[in-house]
Amino acid sequence: MARSSGAELALLLLGGFHSMADEVHAELAHRGHEGVRPGHEFALRAIDAGADTASELGRRLSVSKQAAAKTIAALQQLGYVIRETDPDDARRKRVQVTPRGHEMMTIGGALFDEVRNRWAAQIGVRQLDALEVHLARLVEHRPVSADDLARFDDGLHEENRASTLDQNAQ
Repeated sequence: MARSSGAELALLLLGGFHSMADEVHAELAHRGHEGVRPGHEFALRAIDAGADTASELGRRLSVSKQAAAKTIAALQQLGYVIRETDPDDARRKRVQVTPRGHEMMTIGGALFDEVRNRWAAQIGVRQLDALEVHLARLVEHRPVSADDLARFDDGLHEENRASTLDQNAQ
């Protein structure tokens, strides 16, 4: 097998991410969770772990308070979180994950595990485990953040806009 270039490796890694995320996203939509974006699960997990304000969510996800507030609004619209007035400070809104949000996180996690298990069956459990160990070592100095998923989300929206424009032009 010929050695691939660095650019080809980057495309393969990105393709693997897209393949996994697209499959999970489609199945979540099929199971009644339309409109879920890849960054939503990170945000829900952070909220569930105690990031119950836009400021705290922004700190946990390394995004601005405004970006966190926008994510909270999207999650609220989807029915994954509720916002309630803080009993100790009426100016502050506390965010909580709803049962629907917990359901989506559970299903999403199981779906990612299913994809991983299929990949392990295709290339071998030891090979996939070794791949994960190597990738973790290669990216240990650059952990993935919510900004990375936001860039992926923005790309999806650009693709969807372009597809809609193409369909409207026809």
